[in-house]
Amino acid sequence: MQLGGLHHVTAVTGNAAGNVAFYTQVLGMRLVKKTVNQDDVSAYHLFYADGEGNAGTEVTFFDWPNAGPNVPGSGSIAAIGLRVPGREALDWWQQRFDEHDVAHDGIVELGGQEMLHFTDPEGQQLVLAADDGGGMGPGVPWDNSPVPPERQIRGLHHVRLIVEELAPTALTLTEVLGFRQAREYTSPENSSQGTVVFETGPGGPGTEVHVDERPELQIGRVGIGGVHHIAFRTPTDEEHRQWREQVARAGLGITQVIDRYYFRSLYFREPGHILYEIATDGPGFAVDEDADHLGENLVLPPFLEPRRDEIEAGLRPLTTT
Repeated sequence: MQLGGLHHVTAVTGNAAGNVAFYTQVLGMRLVKKTVNQDDVSAYHLFYADGEGNAGTEVTFFDWPNAGPNVPGSGSIAAIGLRVPGREALDWWQQRFDEHDVAHDGIVELGGQEMLHFTDPEGQQLVLAADDGGGMGPGVPWDNSPVPPERQIRGLHHVRLIVEELAPTALTLTEVLGFRQAREYTSPENSSQGTVVFETGPGGPGTEVHVDERPELQIGRVGIGGVHHIAFRTPTDEEHRQWREQVARAGLGITQVIDRYYFRSLYFREPGHILYEIATDGPGFAVDEDADHLGENLVLPPFLEPRRDEIEAGLRPLTTT
């Protein structure tokens, strides 16, 4: 039993319309599902992914305009890494960011990996990483993207965590979730301690968790421009149930299986206070929409459909143009 890598990362926006504009028109990702947060139906839940909405390519957002700004610190997910096809793609993206006034730090090499750090309009920390092969298979290009197929974002590359103490988080990743420690590198954000990279499955793009130990930082608080949780992928319902048993045996409080309709989920907090999810790969986003028309309309899972009028009345207008 082994996790397949990253499934999705869920962040927070306070401006759903602006979020759609940036992630589809600037980053060229496909809006594959426009729905609501099943635990807070007053909020949109927006899913961006590759051309087919595959697990491992998804960046999702809760629309919480009253959440307040994100407060960085320990116990937080500091950055979302996205994979692009090689150094030439990074050069292309750097020019695109300049043309669209996207704040970035230029291309750097960290631990043998070429990266381009940037922020979205709400301050969300993102990284483009050159993908020269390996790892999980890359995502499928989106035909209607404003970004050429050979430059498009291929999916998730890594996530970077900040914790007060490395050891408990490392133990959970390796002994409970089956990750292995792969390497370390020094970054400007953590020059004294170094960043430790853990990987699962085949390793490489789409499978990595980068961890910074920062005991001197205050405790972070998730808000607009921050990340709410990360999800790891598992292929079958049977393995999903086995993961629940394994996490529970380790003494970590974990939810029962929750049916999110597009996938099934388990949630628990690791010792560094970061929220983890384990999600099944399927059934996927085409379960209630034609694959050619994903994300075009507000869709609700069957148990929320009877409340459609009420839910729609509580949502702010959302346009994708």
